[in-house]
Amino acid sequence: MLAKLLNLYPPFLKVWQDGPEVKAVRPQTEGVIDPATAEAIELEALFRAIDGTRTVIGQATLYRSLQRPLTDAELICAKQAAVRELYANRALRDGLEQLIANAARPDREAEFYKLLYCFFLGTVGAPVSPREVKGFGYEAYLNGTAFVLETVEQAQKLPPPQSPYLKSLIETLTGFAATRSFALMHGPVYRTEKRLLTRQEKGFLPAIRFRPSLLKPGLIAGGIGGLMLAWAALPSLLNMTRPAIGLLWLFLLPLGVAYPPLVGSFDRDRFIYPLRKLFREAGEVQHALEALGYLDELLSFVRFAEGFGHPTCLPEIKTSDRHRFIAQDLRNPILGQANPDYVPNRIELDAQRLTFITGPNSGGKTAFCKTLAQVQLLAQIGSCVPAREARLTVADRIFYQVPEVSHLSDREGRFATELKHTKRIFLAATPKSLVILDELAEGTTHEERLKISYDILQGFHKKGCTTVLVTHNHELVDKFIEERVGQAKQVEFVGERPTYRLIDGISRISHADRVAREVGFAKEDIERYLQENQP
Repeated sequence: MLAKLLNLYPPFLKVWQDGPEVKAVRPQTEGVIDPATAEAIELEALFRAIDGTRTVIGQATLYRSLQRPLTDAELICAKQAAVRELYANRALRDGLEQLIANAARPDREAEFYKLLYCFFLGTVGAPVSPREVKGFGYEAYLNGTAFVLETVEQAQKLPPPQSPYLKSLIETLTGFAATRSFALMHGPVYRTEKRLLTRQEKGFLPAIRFRPSLLKPGLIAGGIGGLMLAWAALPSLLNMTRPAIGLLWLFLLPLGVAYPPLVGSFDRDRFIYPLRKLFREAGEVQHALEALGYLDELLSFVRFAEGFGHPTCLPEIKTSDRHRFIAQDLRNPILGQANPDYVPNRIELDAQRLTFITGPNSGGKTAFCKTLAQVQLLAQIGSCVPAREARLTVADRIFYQVPEVSHLSDREGRFATELKHTKRIFLAATPKSLVILDELAEGTTHEERLKISYDILQGFHKKGCTTVLVTHNHELVDKFIEERVGQAKQVEFVGERPTYRLIDGISRISHADRVAREVGFAKEDIERYLQENQP
């Protein structure tokens, strides 16, 4: 299972150049969502709402998953099965929680990245950037390698998982113990003139052993022994008195001062830097780190579901030649979190390929449509979704178009710019796509807008993708409903107050006067402002 994911995403250690950055990864090719859709559906806010990860690698993994959700239904279902096992197997979940908590300690994961990416300045020089650290790197080496070794050790003690996805991740961690990188991290490490060696590789070759400390007992003992021998032998050999020989100690003081930088620089340049290059480039290290990130992501899914405050479920992933989305008691994953007053809705995007949502401003039309896109996205990363029940198919693309904002540099005008965006969506969409359009053909006359919108929606209908249109143009909706094409939904109002429920029907009012009064810019407000400003 992990092999499939490694084929979809480049390992973080191949992407991170200057150190771990959660949002540094960008998809290599076009994925399920484009940048415009990611911005429109508030992907950043969605990430913050569901992020319960503990480690940097887990946080980066979750963010990457949202950026480029899966389209492989088998892999999505495998992640869901892993989440179910974490719910059912408390011993396994507790063991993983402990593993992640230990990895997230400040002296573990962060030190590993320090080892991989920082420059160690020795005893002189002051750091001028986060990537510069005083010392020779001994602490980062010891703590950074301990991060990996302890993670592997804890993974070996976990109860055996049953789901293939969890089994793949944990076996990747436990299997790291059989790699050369593990042997180098565990030590001892030796160096010949040309290369670094493990204990097994060294055999009987003469080599220098790496001790990650300035304190070298053998070197110090040899130096002291040499001095004692000199004290005893040199007077007779050189026909000198012992007091005269004592003057030689004055020459040994500079040698003592030079000891730390000489020894530390040798260890840093001949052992620590070559080892960190090897670890950063080794496939087994990359895979072990990826596995840790995916485990943290799975636990984050569970934490999100348990802390949401309303019913959640793992959606049933259906197989179909076209996109489908059915949900009961659906809530927005951002606005509905721990919100007892949030009103859920039921939606069925199945038999009808076109869905029209009408209603006055501030009734919840846009929030509902963002909910559709966000929940589809969560489903395709293997997460629980905020609904009592959900059945859907995998969308090959998710599009969310909002009205374009014109700029001074835009010589085509708002209408042409928006039309080009809609055209790009139309050409890329397939029957397996989810397309959400927040109004259409803005920036032209009402009659032209009605005609062009009708033609565009007819095209989407013939393509067969799930298309949802948010609109105030009830004449457009009337035309399709009269032709028995699509379904009409409206946001419910009681009096002038929204209930935030989605019901059948077509709204023919906008409550513009109510909105104007609420913002203090109705007719009577304007008259009052004019009177107040009279000289």
